[in-house]
Amino acid sequence: MSFFSSPDRSGRIYCELCPRKCHIPGGGKGACRVRGNRGGRGDIPFYGFITAMADDPIEKKPLYHFRPGARILSIGFSGCNLRCPFCQNWHISQSANPGAPGRFMPVDALMTEAAAAGQIAYTYSEPAVHIEYLLDCMKAARERGIANVLVTNGCINQKPAQELLALTDAANVDLKCFSGETYSQILGGDLQTVLDFIKTAFEMGVHVEVTTLVIPGLNDSDEELDKCIDFISSISTNIPFHLSAYHPDYHWEAPPTPPETLLRARERALQKLKYVYTGNIADESSDTICPGCGAVLVKRRGYNVDTAGLMLKKTDGSGQYFCAACGKPAPVRY
Repeated sequence: MSFFSSPDRSGRIYCELCPRKCHIPGGGKGACRVRGNRGGRGDIPFYGFITAMADDPIEKKPLYHFRPGARILSIGFSGCNLRCPFCQNWHISQSANPGAPGRFMPVDALMTEAAAAGQIAYTYSEPAVHIEYLLDCMKAARERGIANVLVTNGCINQKPAQELLALTDAANVDLKCFSGETYSQILGGDLQTVLDFIKTAFEMGVHVEVTTLVIPGLNDSDEELDKCIDFISSISTNIPFHLSAYHPDYHWEAPPTPPETLLRARERALQKLKYVYTGNIADESSDTICPGCGAVLVKRRGYNVDTAGLMLKKTDGSGQYFCAACGKPAPVRY
């Protein structure tokens, strides 16, 4: 399907991908800077333009309950539909011009790169603003048995979201706060759209993990974090929740997140969620514990991962993890 409307009498078109619904004049671009209007038709000049590519540990996405210890090919793009003033990847998310560093990659060439890892992550900035390329890549990956991982802000309208999620194996979604006002006035997004995306992803059978970057003075109050926790737990208490420490970057100069803020939030979250992890602090709470016997399923020290506590049983290209100590199914997806 097309994610652009037909032109109106003035030649403007609507981009129907995200709640911004940019009304784009001829020759112009939307807020993401990568979707435009050429002669009354949707224009995607950055189709296949890759700004970053790396062989990452899958835990870096972060995904802790999907193929732990695996390597994953990660690719990034120009542009983003949000304007987070604290963006940690602003060099690529907040720039989009023909002279930007990067290269165009045909879908088949990208699949060749991804085949060795067996999984590919669309990440770093906001991949969904390149939905046409993503859909082509995801279809090709699924045909080749390569797992699709989406790392996203979730600020995508329901129809395009469902198209993406139908081809997604695992997703980490940024829940940046639980304030509609913050989303609309500071980030340029819509909270309800993100909540709907998370819920839809889970209901469609995608493995979902949620991340909140905890920023002093913006979203670090107990009240606001409790709302995030309550929302996630209302979907499933098994959804892993990542609480990450912020550091000053881009246009935001608040002091770094104190480790004790994350540790306190983690303790509160564990009252309602089974799996809560802290990130970007020295004493990370990173091990995954068997809910049946309490044995360590996955031990993590930074990106050093020990999966000796897991048993993987494969059948017909799929697989299931079990606790090596008690033999019960593990809360980890393959």
